[in-house]
Amino acid sequence: MASVKEKSLAGKATNATEQNGGLVNGKAIKTKIQYPKETYLHWYESMQLMRRFEEKAGQLYGQQKIKGFCHLYIGQEACAAGARSALRKDDKWITAYRDHGIPLALGTSPNAVMAELFAKQTGSSKGKGGSMHIFDKAVNFVGGHGIVGAQIPLGAGLAFAEKYNRTTNLSITFMGDGAVRQGAFHEAFNMAMLWKLPVIFVVENNGYAMGTSVQRSSNVTDLYTLGEAYDMPAEPVDAMNVEAVHEAVARAAERARAGEGPTFLEFRTYRYKGHSMSDPMKYRTKEELESYKQRDPIEQVKSTILTNGIATEEDLAAIDAKIKVQVEDSVRFAEESPYPPAEEAYKDVYVQQDYPFVMD
Repeated sequence: MASVKEKSLAGKATNATEQNGGLVNGKAIKTKIQYPKETYLHWYESMQLMRRFEEKAGQLYGQQKIKGFCHLYIGQEACAAGARSALRKDDKWITAYRDHGIPLALGTSPNAVMAELFAKQTGSSKGKGGSMHIFDKAVNFVGGHGIVGAQIPLGAGLAFAEKYNRTTNLSITFMGDGAVRQGAFHEAFNMAMLWKLPVIFVVENNGYAMGTSVQRSSNVTDLYTLGEAYDMPAEPVDAMNVEAVHEAVARAAERARAGEGPTFLEFRTYRYKGHSMSDPMKYRTKEELESYKQRDPIEQVKSTILTNGIATEEDLAAIDAKIKVQVEDSVRFAEESPYPPAEEAYKDVYVQQDYPFVMD
């Protein structure tokens, strides 16, 4: 794999071809078909499910049916969908607290995610984690994590376990751009390279750590170059394009499974909503937001599908209708589910179920 300095040149090439994904200035173009029909339709359905689910979550938060924090993934759907199609079923996933999209991409039931947002017992974390702590062992999603950067060494640890057990599985570890300022980021990178761990580190660079732009928080704005200090192969990725995400993750996965160690990918993406539901977004312009919407990841895939005759408008409408029902069902399921009983607070704290504790 190319060095970080060589990848700097690749980054310029990536930026030059960012619009070759089905849309130019919002208009459809004919694109080269690189993957089977089933892959494009899977990407469309997966990203649409994330989008509609998150839109509904935002609506329900406004109605105070979802409480606490709520960080939406709208605009970043290609990150999860493209990575999912490039990896294997037994690979491990971990991320920060913007964590609804990844489990949905992996196959977690929308019912379980929505119920968790409602703090209901039927939620993926039994109603005890909420929006920031979705977990699903069944799909190897090792959680969303609320402490900035805390999941990075955990992701390295997941990779260490795979190497120790001599599997061919890997860990993919997501973080936000604010997390690259944390010491845990650098410590994990050092160990991962030293031990050649099978881990793909991904920074979802949506431009802002809460409301602080990358330009205001660091002299290094090409975040992938941070891998240079550890001789870690790294590259920027146009993460508004699901094909580009899939290809970059596939390359990194091949390297990890070959025993060559970690890769650092900078997913250049954008969130359409605020950092969380309480964010008024006064730190960015409407023009900036609209410029990214001109390259919406779902619209890019839709354009590729339609302009190349992969499916018809009617086919996509049927997928949309199916997703609408799924989301509505998830809301109904969450509303009808019970809250966890008080004694549930003492469970899942220790492995030993009868561990002594004192109640007042």
